[in-house]
Amino acid sequence: MSETNSAADVAAPHRYTAAMAADIEARWQDFWDAEGTYEAPNPTGDLAGDPELAAKPKKFIMDMFPYPSGAGLHVGHPLGYIATDVYARHQRMSGHNVLHTLGFDAFGLPAEQYAVQTGTHPRISTEANIENMTAQLRRLGLGHDKRRSFATIESEYYKWTQWIFLQIFNSWYDTDADRARPIAELVAQFESGERATPDGRDWSALSAAERADVLSDHRLAYASDAPVNWSPGLGTVLANEEVTADGRSERGNFPVFKAKLRQWNMRITAYADRLLNDLDGLDWPEAIKLQQRNWIGRSEGARVDFPVDGAGSITVFTTRQDTLFGATYMVLAPEHELVERIIPAAWPDGTHPVWTGGHATPAEAVTSYRKQAAAKSDVERQAEAKDKTGVFTGAYATNPVSGEQIPVFIADYVLMGYGTGAIMAVPAHDARDFAFARAFELPMRCVVEPSDDRGTDASTWEDAFGSYEAKLVNSANDEISLDGLGVVEAKARITDWLKEHGVGEGTVNFRLRDWLFSRQRYWGEPFPIVYDEEGIAHPLPESMLPLELPEVDDYSPRTFDPDDADTQPETPLSRNADWVNVTLDLGDGSGPKKYRRETNTMPNWAGSCWYELRYLDPNNSEKLVDPAIEQYWMGPREGQPTGGVDLYVGGAEHAVLHLLYARFWSKVLHDLGHVSSAEPFHKLYNQGMIQAFVYRDSRGIAVPAAEVEERDGAYYHEGEKVSRVLGKMGKSLKNAVTPDEICGEYGADTLRLYEMAMGPLDVSRPWDTRAVVGQYRLLQRLWRNIVDEESGEVTVVDTEPGEDTLRALHKAIDGVGGDMAGMRFNTAIAKVTELNNHLTKAGGPLPRPVAEALVLLVAPLAPHIAEELWRRLGHTESVVHQDFPVADPAYVVDETVTCVVQIKGKVRARLEISPSITDAELEALALADPAVVAALDGAGIRKVIVRAPKLVNIVPA
Repeated sequence: MSETNSAADVAAPHRYTAAMAADIEARWQDFWDAEGTYEAPNPTGDLAGDPELAAKPKKFIMDMFPYPSGAGLHVGHPLGYIATDVYARHQRMSGHNVLHTLGFDAFGLPAEQYAVQTGTHPRISTEANIENMTAQLRRLGLGHDKRRSFATIESEYYKWTQWIFLQIFNSWYDTDADRARPIAELVAQFESGERATPDGRDWSALSAAERADVLSDHRLAYASDAPVNWSPGLGTVLANEEVTADGRSERGNFPVFKAKLRQWNMRITAYADRLLNDLDGLDWPEAIKLQQRNWIGRSEGARVDFPVDGAGSITVFTTRQDTLFGATYMVLAPEHELVERIIPAAWPDGTHPVWTGGHATPAEAVTSYRKQAAAKSDVERQAEAKDKTGVFTGAYATNPVSGEQIPVFIADYVLMGYGTGAIMAVPAHDARDFAFARAFELPMRCVVEPSDDRGTDASTWEDAFGSYEAKLVNSANDEISLDGLGVVEAKARITDWLKEHGVGEGTVNFRLRDWLFSRQRYWGEPFPIVYDEEGIAHPLPESMLPLELPEVDDYSPRTFDPDDADTQPETPLSRNADWVNVTLDLGDGSGPKKYRRETNTMPNWAGSCWYELRYLDPNNSEKLVDPAIEQYWMGPREGQPTGGVDLYVGGAEHAVLHLLYARFWSKVLHDLGHVSSAEPFHKLYNQGMIQAFVYRDSRGIAVPAAEVEERDGAYYHEGEKVSRVLGKMGKSLKNAVTPDEICGEYGADTLRLYEMAMGPLDVSRPWDTRAVVGQYRLLQRLWRNIVDEESGEVTVVDTEPGEDTLRALHKAIDGVGGDMAGMRFNTAIAKVTELNNHLTKAGGPLPRPVAEALVLLVAPLAPHIAEELWRRLGHTESVVHQDFPVADPAYVVDETVTCVVQIKGKVRARLEISPSITDAELEALALADPAVVAALDGAGIRKVIVRAPKLVNIVPA
């Protein structure tokens, strides 16, 4: 028998037990739903016409979108949800109009994989998971405005996801105005001649396909043939962020290869500077800001063009343009688009045998090496310790400052994901270039004077020399000399020279790449795009939205041998010919025409890029969001210059995925005038993780944690010794504890208190089911202080509390209020516990003012028992909307404080004095104290140092 159901617990008929908690909690949850207790009103037009709402400050509180897993919740999942609920309840009781709700991010791979395995439509399994998770969350008593909840799979929702995609597709970034503008304005510039076409022809002279290509180079959403991460084992391409460091898919752990495929992209790079700069105005953890800054990766340097005969130029970005005279070869990423254009039919005369890799022709060498490179992850390709590999392309480029012909290689240590996918190699001053040059017997030229005694003949060096403080050497031609200059001055001078000669210019580069926005999947938002017979992409008119997912016979993308990189995706949607091939009138004046639908779907990130806006106005079928409502909840205001959600709580793992993507969408919508907020989330808080012990047998396989026994400091499962480590909680690790179990054993209020009391919210902490009973006992003592366990009658009395109780009460009110506002819920619970213990020890019935204040203090943390006690205390209105108690400063300040009196550094007396005592008064008291007089023993006093009210230090003569 568990401790909660012991005889002592059930002996008294009105004792707070798990059964009573279950009854109380179910009744009040039904009441809250029926009364719409947590419904937050929206403004209707001008706030001036709604004085009651205008008088209240607002607070928009959000949790990160949950995915409705088939496994349901374990006790680690609700940590953030309970925390935001406690905070929201406190804010509501502090006079705020609080918007707090929760929806479901329901598209994605897990449901589709389940559909592939079972044949169950993803919608069926997803909706069942949502129903289960909704019931679990409801049992926790979360105060959500349920009118505002939704799932991203609802067509009424993804209609607007598709609409936003069209806004992005129909926009371009005007660098002069530093904002997005409608694509129609760019077309007007081309038509008027204000902006020249790439080849100088009149806009009217371009074919429809040529115009489409020109606009595609500017659109914020565009399709292109580009190097992508191709996972044959999943049958889909992946974003960089979905590939692990060892070059495998984050989901499924399949090999990932580089391939060139036509995919949709978002031009997030156009916003790189704004995404970087606007971080300064956000109230986010510095660690998350740093991750975003590093991911965006801004660096200043120069663009340099290296001419290649018959193939234009190879453009590089470098932050060390001062070393240009030391460039003795070039390297392209194997995927670089110029490779095919520059390779000759045969090896040039005198080609070094090491450079060819033993291949008969450059084309053969390049093809072979590309296949080899495609099988490696970016991390493997950039590893410093590994041997450098590569192959000569057969082409030479011209160093623009020296005129020297330098060989062009491809090598896997150069990536397309940074800079231009090409480097000028300065082997004397770069460790990777040095290693490559040694391996391929390439020349090295010292252009930065070493600070040690190695000399300037780089061919004799054992490693590269890099420095930003040394002087330049061997860096001159007939027009410019950098010799003797420092790095900073040399950079400025060579950058000016490059610009004057039309072979480069100073520029800024970003590590950030455009966002790959296609998935070869079924369970995602369809693109509102169709292609005509010339292959030109056309947006669907808004009247045709939502474009709903069709039925298909097979949910699987075509998968391949995971190790076969030479494959192409085949999507489930492409198999529904009746849906793909359509005749439509797009309303553009061309009448009905035959089109082919886009058969990729959007990634699972799409729906979570804007969901905060749908919470504001969830039933609006006419526009994305009512402007007045968006302005009220998310608009810029004092302290929030870019607007956004007031508090956003979730895991730190989304630092450079969801958070960056959502910021990008928000900025585009802001630029186009659809929203007033330029940022989606003003304040971000990362909660920690609830961990659990994982037990593994000798094979390394997890065993059920609940079946493990501890004996003499060791752990056993079915008689076999097992290992124990602290890690994640989850079904696969066989250590998951469900909230349903704890609610059934103790009640939801106990679970809420325990999760908040475990430690600071932003740190991880281990789960211990045995410790839950401590918070259960706190609720029992709270109940017992107000309700007689035998009769069920309220025991409070209408008398005034004594001085000691008033001081304990108001100190608790002051401390709990501050802790709630600062999200220090563990210390708030400690203060409530201290107050409740004080009242228990005081004995006798509680004075009504104390009992009511105690219930109000507990209400945000344990809302069900608080609601029940509030009603039993005679109140007819819900505790949810009562005012949070306010401390009386007179009772918060200690009545007396202890002052230490020292003579020659030794404590001679302790005085109990008023906190407001003056220095003069305190000195007089100290000198008159008998213990001090005795210690001085008639000696004179040279100096008295007073630090009222805590210290007096006496220095004898």
